[in-house]
Amino acid sequence: MRYDQNDRESSNVEDRRGDDSGGGLRFPGGGMRIPLGGGGGFSITTLLIIGALMMFMGINPLDVLFGSGGQINMPQLPQSERPAQRAPTNNIPGLPGSPQTQAAGENDEKAFISRVLADTEDVWTSVFKSFGRNYPDPTLVIYSGVTRTACGAGQAAMGPFYCPLDQKVYVDLAFYDELKRRFNVSGDFAQAYVIAHEVGHHVQKQLGILDKVQELKQRADDEVSANQIQVRTELQADCLAGVWANLNDQMKKRLQPGDIEEALNAASQIGDDMIQKKMTGRVVPDAFTHGTAAQRVHWFKAGFESGRMDACDTFNTSSY
Repeated sequence: MRYDQNDRESSNVEDRRGDDSGGGLRFPGGGMRIPLGGGGGFSITTLLIIGALMMFMGINPLDVLFGSGGQINMPQLPQSERPAQRAPTNNIPGLPGSPQTQAAGENDEKAFISRVLADTEDVWTSVFKSFGRNYPDPTLVIYSGVTRTACGAGQAAMGPFYCPLDQKVYVDLAFYDELKRRFNVSGDFAQAYVIAHEVGHHVQKQLGILDKVQELKQRADDEVSANQIQVRTELQADCLAGVWANLNDQMKKRLQPGDIEEALNAASQIGDDMIQKKMTGRVVPDAFTHGTAAQRVHWFKAGFESGRMDACDTFNTSSY
């Protein structure tokens, strides 16, 4: 990615490293995150579903998604107000000036993440403004090991996550080392993709999608059905990350050769099937919460190639 020292860093980054405020609390649920398998006595299935929302008996949500009980409709922008497909740069509201093209220093992870977050702020502010809405910036919390959140105690083993209750993204930077060591995922744009995915959940929150997801999961009659709803939610966040990558490059010319390949490799390597194979040697589709490698790659590409939010409706499609 193209950054230099003059590029804006977001003021919405909270650095809690060295702050032992986790208090050993259990994470009770509600966070949207990128999972990693782990040790410490936890099975991969437990790690994949830890933090799932409490579910109550009700109708099968697949009937709601596919018919027999109506549909859950993702909030749609009016046709005349939707972001144009790969619109020329000067058609994007709030266009900033072009940045210079020197890459950010590899050792300044906080500065890099702050610049990526600033780019997400600029893009989503412009998009929301284009259909008459304000975009409230999320806060990104950098922490080490464990930290308090409105969703309970965030733990590094969960990977990066978004807490809709306090509208903050939480990242332990050791996650990136783990991605490189265990999953062969590296590169600055792979790191940016992870942030963009979690910010995608914040976009979903502002559009009311996460509230609809919670309602569906509460009505699910079993864990498998609830997981399938969660998969659609995560794949939509991947798609929104792709939309951001497209519009950000139009606005600021950030992409360099190989960047999108880095994101696609990251999406592939942290698919549920790939993680399960690596950690347990077998695949349990009923425990999927984020989607397969192929699904995650497909939806990131759908967002990137279109540059349109309405390309990201993962809920009203029979094949995802």
